Amino acid sequence: MRHGEFEDPVLVTVYDAECRWAADDDFFVEAVGTAPVRVLDLGCGTGRLTIALAGRGHRVTGVDPAAASLAAARAKPGAAAVTWIQGTAADAPPASFDVALMTSHVAQYLVGDDEWRTALSALRRAVVPGGRLVFDTRDPAFRSWTTWSPVESRHAVPLPDGGDVLVWSEATETEPGVVEVTRHYEFPDRARSSSATMRFRTEAELRASLAETGWAVDFVFGGWQRQPAGTGDGEFVVGAHAV
Repeated sequence: MRHGEFEDPVLVTVYDAECRWAADDDFFVEAVGTAPVRVLDLGCGTGRLTIALAGRGHRVTGVDPAAASLAAARAKPGAAAVTWIQGTAADAPPASFDVALMTSHVAQYLVGDDEWRTALSALRRAVVPGGRLVFDTRDPAFRSWTTWSPVESRHAVPLPDGGDVLVWSEATETEPGVVEVTRHYEFPDRARSSSATMRFRTEAELRASLAETGWAVDFVFGGWQRQPAGTGDGEFVVGAHAV
């Protein structure tokens, strides 16, 4: 199944159990700041960060195309404080936000150049003049997908019902910076899989696409401790503002 970890309710439960609060969430909370602002969380998934930001007094809108992920988000404590929209960046109301976020490598799922620029343009319309954009995507120079092999990626995920599921991945670079990934899930009584295509853009590509869509880059870090790009966690952590 394509994007099963977001679209299949069973795999959404696994995703939610596996993807717990981590250093990236701390970074985004700090980036948003303490003063109450209007936040757009594009690709909000099951709402881990979205609900946390609302709990800190921000007015938060979570947007995601996956109905199963949004259903899981809406069922969580604190979800009523968030405005949830099933859709894409184009469905966000214009000039309504001070900060836009794309977390958990959402940017990598916008594979085509036109698709990526369309999303950046829609986010630019969604924020007020001077509004900010913060997102993360992996640095292709680190070639992190080479560790997504059946042996290296194999691990057990404890589930809320007390059981667990065995998860592993396979990844193939189909062209420079474009990777086809399949995740396998082995439950005690059945097996499932989920596939996706991801795009790993270089820093130069990110900067160029942001400039073309009305954003001025404020920073590009290499990790969650604000390391220089090309070092750190193998990430590009990017901040920009609308011009």
